[in-house]
Amino acid sequence: MLRRAFFPVSLNLEGRVCVVIGPAEDREAVEKAAALTEAGATVHRIYDAKSATENDVSDAFFVISTPQDEELSARLREWADRGRFLLCCIDQPKYGFVAMAAIAKAGPVRVAISTAGLAPRIAKALKMALQRAMDRKFERFVEHLASARTRTRLEHPRPEDSATRRRAMIDAARGFEATVEFAYPRWFEESDG
Repeated sequence: MLRRAFFPVSLNLEGRVCVVIGPAEDREAVEKAAALTEAGATVHRIYDAKSATENDVSDAFFVISTPQDEELSARLREWADRGRFLLCCIDQPKYGFVAMAAIAKAGPVRVAISTAGLAPRIAKALKMALQRAMDRKFERFVEHLASARTRTRLEHPRPEDSATRRRAMIDAARGFEATVEFAYPRWFEESDG
C-alpha cells in the first residue's frame, strides 16, 4: 500500500538551533550538518548517539538522526512529542515528522524532490538530472532576474505599481523554458509500457 504523500515545505532556519546525531565519519550526518549550516542554522552535533540525552535536544527546532537505531529513534520521538521539535530519523519515517527531500541547487534556487520514502533512487536520479541542467548559465540567469527585480522595485516603489512590477518580471523571464523527459527500464516497458 502506498504511503500518503508528504506536505512539502522549505524551512527558514536562520539562527535556529538544529541538532544532527550521527558519527563524525557518517556521510549523511556530515551532509545534513553542512546543509543546515548553509541555511543559517546554529548546528549542534552529537557524534555518539548512545550518549544523547533529552537535554541535548531540548532547545532544538529541528533534529536529524542518521543512525539506523530503532531504540534511539523511539526515544527521540518521545522527546520530540514533549519538546515540540521537528524530527527526521533517516530511513525510519515512522518515528519522525520530516522526510528529507533530494535537493538540486544552483545559487539561491532549490528544487526538492520527494517520493515519500518509497523510491529514493528515483528521487536521486531526478535530482542529478536537474543538477546537471541547473548549471552556471542557469545560475547567472537567476542572478540577472534577481537584479532586474531589485531595479524594478526601485523604479516602481509604490503599491499601485505592483502590476507594472509583475509585468516587468514576466517579460524578463519570457523565453525561459525547461523540458523533462524520462527513460524507463526495459522490464517496465515490456510489462506496463
